[in-house]
Amino acid sequence: MNKTTRRKFIGYGAAALSMPLVPSCATEEKKEAVRPIVVSTWNFGVAANSEAWKILSTGGRALDAVEKGVQVPEGDPTESSVGLGGLPDREGRVTLDACIMDEHANCGAVACLEHIVHPISVARKVMEETQHVMLVGEGALQFALEQGFEKQNLLTPESEAAWKEWLKTSEYKPVANIENHDTIGMVAMDAEGNLSGACTTSGMAYKLRGRVGDSPIIGAGLYVDNEIGAATSTGVGEEVIKMVGSHLVVELMRQGRSPQQACKEAVGRIVKRYGEKSKDIQVGFLAISKQGEYGAYALQMGFTYAVKSNNIDNELLDSASHYDL
Repeated sequence: MNKTTRRKFIGYGAAALSMPLVPSCATEEKKEAVRPIVVSTWNFGVAANSEAWKILSTGGRALDAVEKGVQVPEGDPTESSVGLGGLPDREGRVTLDACIMDEHANCGAVACLEHIVHPISVARKVMEETQHVMLVGEGALQFALEQGFEKQNLLTPESEAAWKEWLKTSEYKPVANIENHDTIGMVAMDAEGNLSGACTTSGMAYKLRGRVGDSPIIGAGLYVDNEIGAATSTGVGEEVIKMVGSHLVVELMRQGRSPQQACKEAVGRIVKRYGEKSKDIQVGFLAISKQGEYGAYALQMGFTYAVKSNNIDNELLDSASHYDL
């Protein structure tokens, strides 16, 4: 298996584990919320949740928890789909995308940001220090440096070697559950019952220069509504953008669906649109409700996510999926 191949995921047979632990809030008149709780995408969500839990378990704010949580894969040079060590675009440049959103609907984002290890923290600065939502490219880098972030080479020897190997054929054909999809998306609810979320990625490996996916786009890669719930996404960002996926999931929860049902319905719309062609891509959604229930659903098997609460010891679960093969 070459360096661009995503780690093999643990067993695919336990789809039922991804069902919520508590019933949908739509089926009960009153239920005490399960909080705090944090959920995040993919295998590296376990380590990210552990860092977030240090804040949540001591009464900290969900916003601080999600920022610190996703910084873990951002700063890990062995993770080739997020932050430092991310696989570059076809010109050999590592460009990062990230967004963050709090319980008051404040949000910030950066896209095509180079040379900064933690784009999620730059996104938070955009949210808190400017009147804007998103900064991109050279402007985002200029802002980051002005805010005191250090400039660093993000292209590790391993990612550079993988890129040079790719250049031999220059074939761009993303495959489901291979190293082109693994965004870290995290949503959390703190002890006060407030929700926040973060999403960060290096994007599609060997993408066209300037390509931006769903991860830094509020409503696509991430959405938080403190009255209802929060959702994040992973996979082929273009398809998530087309359906404003995370916003859709939250709105479906507003209509009474559980997080699991809402994620499944959002995936179903992609299947309806593309039919058999949807077998060639991966898209997954992950959500939590204001009651602390959670759920995930993906097009293909292989999407994993991590859950941590007072009742759950940072479990890594296999998402249910539309296609079983």
